[in-house]
Amino acid sequence: MSHFTFTCDRSCPDTRARAGVFTTPHGPVETPRFMPVGTLATVKTLSPAQLQTTGAQMVLANSYHLHLQPGEAIVAGAGGLHSFMGWNGPILTDSGGFQVFSLSEMRTITDEGVTFRSPHNGDIIAMTPEISMRIQNTLGADVIMAFDECPPYPATREEVETATNRSERWLKRCIASHSNPNQALFGIVQGGVYEDLRVMAATRLRSLDLPGYAVGGVSVGEPPELIDAAVRQTVPHLPENKPRYLMGVGTYREMARAIASGIDLFDCVIPTRFARHGAALVQGERWNLKNARFREDFTPLDADCPCYTCTQFTRAYLCHLVRSKELLAYTLLSIHNVTELVRFTQRIREAILGDRFAEEFRSWLV
Repeated sequence: MSHFTFTCDRSCPDTRARAGVFTTPHGPVETPRFMPVGTLATVKTLSPAQLQTTGAQMVLANSYHLHLQPGEAIVAGAGGLHSFMGWNGPILTDSGGFQVFSLSEMRTITDEGVTFRSPHNGDIIAMTPEISMRIQNTLGADVIMAFDECPPYPATREEVETATNRSERWLKRCIASHSNPNQALFGIVQGGVYEDLRVMAATRLRSLDLPGYAVGGVSVGEPPELIDAAVRQTVPHLPENKPRYLMGVGTYREMARAIASGIDLFDCVIPTRFARHGAALVQGERWNLKNARFREDFTPLDADCPCYTCTQFTRAYLCHLVRSKELLAYTLLSIHNVTELVRFTQRIREAILGDRFAEEFRSWLV
């Protein structure tokens, strides 16, 4: 694991926030950092060149979906995921664990693993810790995630405790079958909304001395205050010298509060999903570009944003594209939305380095 290091450049004197650098074989990731989601080896509507202009340093792909299409053998035949998708920066692959949650009507869980019914042709697909590791090792991302069980919200304490213990057992099987030293395996802390289960899981996973740790099982239907609580309860029990990743969170307030609790990395589908619905993220607000108020507005979407969309086009043009259902609308809005969330975490990083975080982002922390 000499290819992977995490260094903390500055800690906030008023919170647990920190600015650091996570080094990977495909380059450094400055933290805190938002990571765009590219489920099928593409961030929707964006080319790698366009994605690079947003300031994104690390992207995500999903091993379950890539296993279904095109198959990890084809990706490996192309030289691995980086070559296949034309992205030279760091990549993280999810394990398929989220699909245990999201495809609950199409799967069966046992201690051995999970069986899914393929949404493509109805075939039965087996996913175990060993299979997930084999798929992710073959895909070749820099960071791979442990296969886990993500319980829904709400769920009983018994259900969450069962999922948490099973996730720990599966993690140990992932460690035993992980075969590529050029990939960092992150463990995932479960525990739902139960503080003692979160502390138990974090403490046990910490003892395994992994290259990084994720807080999972959040953003699955619970209110924001319970996300905040889960993060606050978990992070103090994770190592200081390893990166911490909050899975599936990408709103201003939740990211700012999680950073204040010590989180380093985030991912979410929000920026491209909003774009496909004709919506722009502007300084934390969601704007519907179909709105008639934009039809004759010849100002930039956000005059303070340096992205290609904001420097080249007007709100009126974007409104026209969205109303016309032109494909360019989704690309231009995705460029801006991804840039917006990356820049938000960049600004927080700069504020931490300058000892201004608690004051400068006070409005997002209350």
